Amino acid sequence: MLDFMDYVQNAFYESSHWNRNNSYISRQAIRNLLRYPLLDFPTPFGLRLHISALSTPHFASSYTLASTGLLCGSFSYLYTSLSLPALPSATRSLPLPAFTPTSYRQLLPLRPPDPPWWWEIWHAGRRIDNRAALLYGRLYLPQSTLEALYLRRLTPTTQLKINAVSDVRLPNGGSVLALLAQDTGRWSAEYMYSTDSALLGVRGLYNFGPSPRNPGIGTRPPATEAVAPEGYGRSRAGESVGGGEQVSRFSAGAEVYYGLLNKSGGMSTGVRFATLPAHTGFPYTMTLTLNPLMGNLSSSYSVRAGDLLSLSSRFDFNVYSYESGVAMGMELWKLRDLGGEDERLSGEEKRLERAKETIEAGRRRGLVELGEASQAGDIAGCLKARVDQRGNVGLLWEGRVKELVYSCGASIDLRGGKDIINGVGLELQYSS
Repeated sequence: MLDFMDYVQNAFYESSHWNRNNSYISRQAIRNLLRYPLLDFPTPFGLRLHISALSTPHFASSYTLASTGLLCGSFSYLYTSLSLPALPSATRSLPLPAFTPTSYRQLLPLRPPDPPWWWEIWHAGRRIDNRAALLYGRLYLPQSTLEALYLRRLTPTTQLKINAVSDVRLPNGGSVLALLAQDTGRWSAEYMYSTDSALLGVRGLYNFGPSPRNPGIGTRPPATEAVAPEGYGRSRAGESVGGGEQVSRFSAGAEVYYGLLNKSGGMSTGVRFATLPAHTGFPYTMTLTLNPLMGNLSSSYSVRAGDLLSLSSRFDFNVYSYESGVAMGMELWKLRDLGGEDERLSGEEKRLERAKETIEAGRRRGLVELGEASQAGDIAGCLKARVDQRGNVGLLWEGRVKELVYSCGASIDLRGGKDIINGVGLELQYSS
């Protein structure tokens, strides 16, 4: 389940026109190279309650109470200089995927960065514009651990992000991570420094194909309505169909980091092939990542097999130890049932047809989010499941009851004998 503060932070990215998914690896990114949300989703443990509110277009607060054998909790506050007046925050009015984002989201066409003059605001011959910024803090009790986040848009192509953690159990009482990100559309780069071991690192991602700064070369802007023109069909990787939109994208990225204090480093590299909304077949994504120092090789294949069904698989192999691993996962969304028994079948058929039409229209607009198909409240819940070769099973159901969004799940070990169930949990969230 998506945390309310992450929901507001994602809205800040969208309002400031920052593509958080055009990154080699990012905590918020769902469509990156190294994370597999459908295979690595967390299952709740114990009981957890979240109460949140967007008090003003600039300020949000959230309180959490958890019981996992010990009673603990946290409270957090967020401030953004960028006003978010149109952001819906009440759970009763939000579509379910707003808090339970789909694990498979199709890549969208790249957009060029905003021209610098778009950010200029003049008054009486003087520039009065300010750079958008976000401040966030969270205190965990009774551990007294403090987290802080500072985000600032420096230019249309750069962003500064500083994370800090204060905890007496950590070396030197805490750590600070600074990240300077640059995104030009065609490529992105991130430069980081952490006080933990004086870690220095750089990572980057390059997207092959037409540049978003020159949409007229080999592509055209995405169609906004009606059906695709004549001549549209399947094509080879990265090519345009009928001289129109790009139907797929091939990306390559790498990461290198080195700790100055412990004199150790690491690196990884990966490639990704993914279809775009103009692709006429089913959406799918393939990735291949390699860690040369550790010898780890990982490949994955994810597909949206239907409007409400997504499947994913992953194969891991170590060239040094010859150890391997296989994992499979699925995600199935359920439409809401009607109350009347006589109209149940016809109602479900109408809702399914409306959901399909909305998703198809979203594909033509470049908005392939399941949340777009649930604005009318047709989504009742989502089932996620995963299993690996060791018999570890994860089950998660996310849904809504009245004005509460809930998530319940279990972690199961099929080879655990008497201790087959490792953990069961329930998470509730309310916001206004």
